[in-house]
Amino acid sequence: MKSSMTKGCAALMLLVGMIGVSSAKSASYLNVPVGFSAVLTGGNASFGKDIQNGVQLALDDANGRKIMIGGKVAHFQLHAEDDQGDPRIGVQAAQKLVDSGVAVVIGHFNSGTTLPASLVYQQAGVVMINPGATNPAINQRGLDHIFSVIGTDAGNAGLAGSYAVKVTKAKRISIIDDRTAFGQGEADVFEQAVKAAGGSIVARQYVNDKAVDFSSQLTALKAANVDLVFFGGLDRQAAGVAKRMKQLGMKAQLLGGGAVADSDFLQLAGDAGEGAMAWEPGAPLDRLQQGKDFGERYQKAFGTAAQTYAPFGYDAAWAAINAMQKANSIDSKVYLPVLKTISFDGITGHIAFDDKGLVKGAVSTLYQVKDGKWQPITTRPAD
Repeated sequence: MKSSMTKGCAALMLLVGMIGVSSAKSASYLNVPVGFSAVLTGGNASFGKDIQNGVQLALDDANGRKIMIGGKVAHFQLHAEDDQGDPRIGVQAAQKLVDSGVAVVIGHFNSGTTLPASLVYQQAGVVMINPGATNPAINQRGLDHIFSVIGTDAGNAGLAGSYAVKVTKAKRISIIDDRTAFGQGEADVFEQAVKAAGGSIVARQYVNDKAVDFSSQLTALKAANVDLVFFGGLDRQAAGVAKRMKQLGMKAQLLGGGAVADSDFLQLAGDAGEGAMAWEPGAPLDRLQQGKDFGERYQKAFGTAAQTYAPFGYDAAWAAINAMQKANSIDSKVYLPVLKTISFDGITGHIAFDDKGLVKGAVSTLYQVKDGKWQPITTRPAD
């Protein structure tokens, strides 16, 4: 009987000990909620998903490294919200992330959602790091909690305008834009750059971001005998413009800004896309020091190739992770000063911010469709 009781006590002590060890192990971990928001449904969902995957890969890498913050192993966990590419929904998504207590937000993609959503984060004292939106106004409003690891339209569309005049030698340049904060914004910058380079805009047409028929706009541009059409908008509509241009027998060069040189454009435009050109932020993955490795790991993790914005999502996440680790805190009030002076080599290049929170040393690449594939033509500084 005594022996049985002794064994029972020993088993109980062992169980209590195991629970204690388990509790101690649990207590040694620090949960770090990382917010993310972008367009995750609808026709443009591929952009948001591409960025989300890039962020998730960064968090997985960080978790694998067992990073210590505040004496505990940090466990980074993604909290994603779909902003649907809609400014009103974007604000709601931002408030939901703030209310959930995230330590940082990586987002958004559309400039039209990023601009109002960033005000929510600033007011709440939550750091936002932008991996995809390019309207220059994002970092020109004195918001000290808002950072961007991607260059702006001032560089990307500015390069497009200057190149169109000086290198492409276009004489009769025209513009179509989708009237969004992104599309109209980059079209405005493109027009300014064309004029600054000594060129002129002979015609400018408008659509909305839901349009699928571009007949009236392109018919007018054909009548104006234009030799280049700059489209300010996203890949799917750019593909529609390419197809209609071919149907109308237009010989003009089609040129896009960001979010055009991707697989969706190629699939939708078909042979009408041959020869199309587009300037995209960043450099081709295979030309970046860590690009090949990133591309292979992304493909393995998600079963698809990384597009333009995934590396920016990855770098945005690591900017926050590095700042938290260096500050030894996930409290934005503590790590914000560190983030402002952060300096590290990311996938897209060296990551450091200017006094407005904008990444230094941004570059852009011109691509052209040749034999059904986007081929890089030139990469240039976009500052």
